[in-house]
Amino acid sequence: MVMTLRRIATLTSVLVLMPLMIAAQAFDTKARAAYVIDQSTGTILLSKNADLPLPPASMSKLMTIYMTFEAIADGRLNIDDRLPVSSHSSAYTGSSMFLDTTDRVRVEDLLRGVIVLSGNDASSVLAEALSLDGTEAGFARMMTDRARQLGMVNSHFANSNGWPATGQRMSMKDLGILADHLIKDFPTFYPIFSEQEFLFDGRVPSNTQNRNPVLSLGIGADGLKTGHTSEAGYGLVGSAKQGDRRIIFVITGLTSTQERAEEAEKIVNWAFRQFAVKDVVQSGTKLADADVWMGDQPTVGLEVAEDLSMLVPVLATANGISAEVVFDGPIAAPITKGQQLGELVITLEGLPERRMPLVADRDVGQGGFAIRMRTAAMVLWSRFGPVQPAEPAAEEAA
Repeated sequence: MVMTLRRIATLTSVLVLMPLMIAAQAFDTKARAAYVIDQSTGTILLSKNADLPLPPASMSKLMTIYMTFEAIADGRLNIDDRLPVSSHSSAYTGSSMFLDTTDRVRVEDLLRGVIVLSGNDASSVLAEALSLDGTEAGFARMMTDRARQLGMVNSHFANSNGWPATGQRMSMKDLGILADHLIKDFPTFYPIFSEQEFLFDGRVPSNTQNRNPVLSLGIGADGLKTGHTSEAGYGLVGSAKQGDRRIIFVITGLTSTQERAEEAEKIVNWAFRQFAVKDVVQSGTKLADADVWMGDQPTVGLEVAEDLSMLVPVLATANGISAEVVFDGPIAAPITKGQQLGELVITLEGLPERRMPLVADRDVGQGGFAIRMRTAAMVLWSRFGPVQPAEPAAEEAA
């Protein structure tokens, strides 16, 4: 069996392929907890108490929306279906469509009622329609289970709409994960989040406007959901797109609608102005050679499998980035061109490390008999030293 050794090679050649950067000035948010991610590259730009489970207020309605979108996509629900309103749903106050038990409301109107108007009653109607047992509490258990499947490990739901309740908690990172799924999984429905007005049937003229404060600022914002309770403070799950870049940001614990609006705008401007996507290395670039074990060639090249771009701070200086090739070697033959053999690890000050696969630049076959024998002899030599010839046996006396 070949004995492997983890090899780490620090690259200086890679560094000349991109301008060297320093970390951008960290954003000092007033939010109690915050999470900002560049969706295009997956780079986390800001994480403050992001894994802390907190009261999510109406931002938790995004989970109800996601599960409703899923139900429509798989045919369990149709946007033209008319759903009944139970006495439980109609009893909700706060943000509301002011539905009553005589109403039968189209799913499409209920979706806008939740997304644009933040209707607690509309959210409950959808929940009861999709619940296994027909209750909002049953749907909340489904929400918790589905959240785990999506990787949201710090979320637990007690209802469908974020109404204050024991155990109703979400982390800002979980809300960011959910926003990412909503944008990627349901691009057809996502434009609803940018709608600034929904009149429904005119029964509540005081509640027709989307509360998202960044939608009208001309900064590319197109979603997603505000939230507020006295326990949670003011929060927002937002997203904005400028050019080829999209960011997702989540904030909570702010003291007023004005502070929420100001903080959201500052975050969007900071994320787009302080970071830019730069090309680092092109596909097919060879970065190192690895020794081969019992192959018909002594080494194999390690090359980049695909073009690599990174989100980096825009201020250029001389230091702040390091790159390493990591692999276990020597590598046993046979080796196939394109086979992953190692990783390129790039570390940029102030941002998470980036890893990408390195693959073989050519085929390497197994060595012939002579190569295997020579390798075996070298192993024996390294372990035991030169083999001494045996001394002749003494002749016995006649």
